[in-house]
Amino acid sequence: MSMFANTMLEEPMFKKILVANRGEIAVRAFRAAYELGAKTVAVFPYEDRNSTHRLQADESYQIGTVGHPVRAYLDVSEIIRVALESGADAIYPGYGFLSENPELAEAAKANGITFIGPSSDVLEMAGNKVTAKEAAIRAGVPVLKSSPSSADVDELVGQADAIGFPIFVKAVAGGGGRGMRRVAQKEDLRAALIEASREAESAFGDPRVFLEQAVIRPRHIEVQILADTQGNVVHLFERDCSIQRRNQKVVEIAPAPLIDEELRQILYRDAVSFAQQIGYQNAGTVEFLIDTVGANAGKHVFIEMNPRIQVEHTVSEEITDVDLVQSQMRIASGESLSDLGLTQDKIKMHGFAVQCRITTEDPAQNFRPDTGKITTYRSPGGAGIRLDGGTVSTGAEVSPHFDSMLVKLIATGRDFKSAVTRAKRALAEFRIRGVSTNIAFLQAVLADPIFETGDLSTSFIDEHPELFTAKPSQDRGTKILAWLADVTVNQPNGPRGSHSNPGIKLPKIDLSKPAPAGSRQRLLELGPEGFAKALRAQSQVAITDTTFRDAHQSLLATRVRGRDLVAAAPYVARLTPQLLSVEAWGGATYDVALRFLGEDPWQRLAQLREAMPNLCIQMLLRGRNTVGYTPYPTEVTEAFVSEAAATGVDIFRIFDALNDVSQMKPAIDAVLKTKTAVAEVGICYTADLLDPEEKLYTLDYYLNLAQQIVDAGAHIIAIKDMAGLLRPAAAEKLVSALRAKFDLPVHLHTHDTAGGQLATLMAAINVGVDAVDVASAPMAGTTSQPSASALVAALAHTDKDSGIPLSAVAELEPYWEAVRNVYAPFESGLPGPTGRVYKHEIPGGQLSNLRQQAIALGLGDQFEKVENMYAAANEILGRPTKVTPSSKVVGDLALHLVAVNADPKDFAENPQNYDVPDSVVGFMAGELGDLPGGWPEPFRTKVLAGKNLKFGVTPVNDQDLAALNGNDSALRRSTLNRLLFPGPTADFLKSQETYGNLDQIDTVDYLYGLQPGVEHVVSLSRGVQLYVGLEAIGSPDAKGFRTLMATLNGQLRPINVRDRKITVNTVQAEKADPSNLGHVAAPFAGVVTLQTVEGTHVEVGQPVATIEAMKMEATITASVAGVVRRLAVSKTQPVDAGDLILVVETE
Repeated sequence: MSMFANTMLEEPMFKKILVANRGEIAVRAFRAAYELGAKTVAVFPYEDRNSTHRLQADESYQIGTVGHPVRAYLDVSEIIRVALESGADAIYPGYGFLSENPELAEAAKANGITFIGPSSDVLEMAGNKVTAKEAAIRAGVPVLKSSPSSADVDELVGQADAIGFPIFVKAVAGGGGRGMRRVAQKEDLRAALIEASREAESAFGDPRVFLEQAVIRPRHIEVQILADTQGNVVHLFERDCSIQRRNQKVVEIAPAPLIDEELRQILYRDAVSFAQQIGYQNAGTVEFLIDTVGANAGKHVFIEMNPRIQVEHTVSEEITDVDLVQSQMRIASGESLSDLGLTQDKIKMHGFAVQCRITTEDPAQNFRPDTGKITTYRSPGGAGIRLDGGTVSTGAEVSPHFDSMLVKLIATGRDFKSAVTRAKRALAEFRIRGVSTNIAFLQAVLADPIFETGDLSTSFIDEHPELFTAKPSQDRGTKILAWLADVTVNQPNGPRGSHSNPGIKLPKIDLSKPAPAGSRQRLLELGPEGFAKALRAQSQVAITDTTFRDAHQSLLATRVRGRDLVAAAPYVARLTPQLLSVEAWGGATYDVALRFLGEDPWQRLAQLREAMPNLCIQMLLRGRNTVGYTPYPTEVTEAFVSEAAATGVDIFRIFDALNDVSQMKPAIDAVLKTKTAVAEVGICYTADLLDPEEKLYTLDYYLNLAQQIVDAGAHIIAIKDMAGLLRPAAAEKLVSALRAKFDLPVHLHTHDTAGGQLATLMAAINVGVDAVDVASAPMAGTTSQPSASALVAALAHTDKDSGIPLSAVAELEPYWEAVRNVYAPFESGLPGPTGRVYKHEIPGGQLSNLRQQAIALGLGDQFEKVENMYAAANEILGRPTKVTPSSKVVGDLALHLVAVNADPKDFAENPQNYDVPDSVVGFMAGELGDLPGGWPEPFRTKVLAGKNLKFGVTPVNDQDLAALNGNDSALRRSTLNRLLFPGPTADFLKSQETYGNLDQIDTVDYLYGLQPGVEHVVSLSRGVQLYVGLEAIGSPDAKGFRTLMATLNGQLRPINVRDRKITVNTVQAEKADPSNLGHVAAPFAGVVTLQTVEGTHVEVGQPVATIEAMKMEATITASVAGVVRRLAVSKTQPVDAGDLILVVETE
């Protein structure tokens, strides 16, 4: 039977108990009082009016003044006032606040109210660490060297040398790590004394501190004491509280593991002797340090007596079945230990208990307390799990005023290992959202193999820095919900409308059957050279499907997500296994995936490879630029090609914007080095080779270029007609000449901007072109490629039949049509073909983008102005071949000339009179290479006059080079992302951190958000789904935020979303500039009190303000010497982390 099973007394020892505390310990006391039959009274300041403890008491009364919530709990007169008004006959202090303050005990006694704790004189003596130490000496208990207590900093500094360093500064009336600092060297002592004294006065109302010898690597072990008013003292065994940070306990264990039984009994004896020596009454804790290294290993010293209940009393309760809080109340009412059945021989220990303190502290931010609203709270349970809480529930607000603890988790087991295992399980069950927590840190502590052995010390956390990098909860649901909520409120792509999931349009075929062998199997069998020879030898024209890359790049700003491409891939693999390849990667898809879609392009490639194991995947490679816009070192090119080939690319279509083979050579060599991939090297086509007036881009020019490509080692020659300028007769002439002069197969790529490129394909096929590019019909035409079904139909039943059934090509058209409808906001707006392309020569993809840029400039209905200026810019710049990035240079100049309403002729003659775009200056300086027709002079000289341009290939540092050459694929990919696109990669990482893997969200939901009355399903992984619903969207607040009420797996979730359609006029707090050392910032959220005025001279490290949060106080110091020029806050003001406090101007 439990030792406190008979505690429901017929006559309650107290009729009404006031608890002079808050949160968890107040709730704990109310529970004990209820079981003892007593009524309960809570006190609370205005700021704490929503706290759980107020609601749990029978009565509750507001105390203190608004704006000073902590001070209210330290106000003895207010506590006594409420006790008298409510008729309380006892006051329970808990821990912290006034629990060790003899003034409250005295005031209670003076007013005829019982103080549940030691008498005021014992409280004063035991709580005073110096007098407690003197009592320990009298009791024969070993102690540390220390100084007398004082509030005089100079006096204490003078006594430090006699004790030696390292040294502890401790508050006389302290606890919970407040008012305590560890100082390693003398020069840091004065600041630590000032800070600790001020913190002690704020937390306990007593500024006195003392110095104490610091033990280097001790264990912190304490013994729980109970003593009655008749002089009887018992112990309830020991607790190990060694896992600490900033001298505040994090994990507590009872009994202490790995402790010698002889030492254990000595600790019990000394603790009881000390309590008897001072005539102790009620519950208390005697704390010891035990050396673990050096000559004193295994020896213990007394450090202090805590004359109150402690946070970790729970573990002692669990291993003894003694309710310590009830025992406190009954002892205070006059009962003896015998009355409670608590003689030493009857108190038995069983099993182990481990307590973890769940707090809002972020270990990665030096345990900075977080504040905010708890949006989700799910607690653990089951065998051996106890939760003591009183501050946490869904919707609860965590304020900066009080302790950061949310809940205490206590796990029990038959032995230490099983207790730790249960604690691990319980931590994994927690779901706390809305504020940061230390759960991941605690999980790392419990999982540490040294912790599991029980080899503990107070330096454990410092000795294990890896604990701070513990992977926190993925919190995938909250992150995805944040994206959906933001899109729902802001509608960046317009209203949802009646869009449906394109997936329902996928054909009904059996995907469980393996895809038939295709081009990839031929490549694996024949090798790259044999594959190219077989392509040249076959009579049928081979077909590449560009729907997965260039089609949506040209029509939909490359915004089609990997999810929608991967969904179609297995169908393409089974319906059209005759394809030569699927162009699915490279070009702008890499950049856009990182910058706009929050996707890792490598993951997309890997998924496509898995979904299409039978077809060659083709990518577009910008020579040594890889997928970037500037040249990179050969090591980057080689690493990129190697990783791409290993992940899934079979055919690399390599090109250079200015047809410079030397720029393509590193990429060609890198592809050849793989020995598995095909190097298809492109000729960028422009102008009209049939035009007798064309003197630059002639047939001879293209044949000479092709010769260089062949000499460079290409397997296939590609004709890359980016603007759709290759006319049927020109195609016949060029393809015939290439095939006649070279043995390599020829692959033709064009854009159907003018609407006639099917004729160009047919003309090329008639003279033997080996492969052509097409796109699925709904994604074809205009700036995209010609229609796949149109070509297949044109060739059907002829000697040029493609071998691909027309029905198979058409099967996926409903899907792609639905996809295009969903992505309608990204349409180029090109209503139909345009013959003007033959004049302006704008590439297909750029033509789409330029239309959007023209709309932004207010020229949407005058796009012909941009087209005309593009043609003029092309002439001014020397008629380059226009492919990314050279096409961007021409486009930048065209838009600039339109924006300033310039005369192209005057600009060409007098560029020095204009602001020339940076891209044009770099282009003229040779940043992209040399022009095929030479530089336009004197334009170039005039543009570069006075410019000192530096550009070239930036070498890769040793660390990145090691990552590129290493075997860690993930590290190589992330390094390549960062080297190629540092800005977009930063955007991607921020998206991942904020929203997680967005590719898991259905595209309609991703683009348009949630719909009322509809249950949205998000599949996180196999067998793991989120069910999301929209309940309501609130009105905007003064800062433009709306509260969106959603359901996540059936539970309500409030999400605050900034409505960016609303202009906010409220004054925002000024933020400090981290790069300006003169800007003094708030280190965390709290209440700042200034300690200086404008015009004051300050030195480096001089305190200029203090900040209080979570019952801790920190000093804010100046980072530079100078004069305080401006105060950004009032004398005392709440602030958020990063807010500007004041500005120091250097002299």
